[in-house]
Amino acid sequence: MNTTIAYITFRGMLGRRRALLLFFLPAILLLLSLALRLSGNDGLDTGTSVLWTFGLAVLLPLVALIAGTGVIGPEIDDGQIMYILTKPISRTSVILTKYLCAVVLVAAFAALPVWLGGVIMLGPDSDLPVAFAVGVLLGGVAYSAVFTALAVASRQAVTIGLIYAMVWESLIGNFAPGTQVLSVQQWSLTVLDRLTSSSTVNATVSLPVSVALLVLVTAGSLLLATTRLRSLTLASAD
Repeated sequence: MNTTIAYITFRGMLGRRRALLLFFLPAILLLLSLALRLSGNDGLDTGTSVLWTFGLAVLLPLVALIAGTGVIGPEIDDGQIMYILTKPISRTSVILTKYLCAVVLVAAFAALPVWLGGVIMLGPDSDLPVAFAVGVLLGGVAYSAVFTALAVASRQAVTIGLIYAMVWESLIGNFAPGTQVLSVQQWSLTVLDRLTSSSTVNATVSLPVSVALLVLVTAGSLLLATTRLRSLTLASAD
């Protein structure tokens, strides 16, 4: 990991307008959790539903999309990435640094708020907040790799990412069970299901398959991003 690139990336991410969404989205979850707690509607079923339908299915992919595309996409669009690529820094190091920055942002703006929202609704003794936070973090690891690769490969990364996260996973995945094996959300759900004793969470994809696909998708996406970044350098040089 290159600390200079990481510093520039974090400064750029938190200094852009899109950073407002990073704060706005988790704020909605926390305010909703607090409202449910104060109104007495914070039962196990309600808490699980909020963490699942908003935290895992909405907050996680949107934050990961903002972070994954934001850490490198704008630099490619405005040509600033070429300044970094002219330095004696390996393309693998550039991608890994950008990717790790995205993962840190997902941990801070998705996993942590999900855990805190779960604690507010269900209390510190419940194992659901930790389980959901771990599931969100693992999902963020895969999502961040996919969206970082998309940002390097296409200028339409945000649009493609939204179609995948909101259409494929949230709509098609819910109504066509056979597609759930190709869903990062479902892989994350499988892991968190194993971390909680609550019967309110039921995964449909097996744990070995989920873990294997999380690893393969993450590694494959990073490899693709690195390869595409090398091609970008050669194309610019020509």
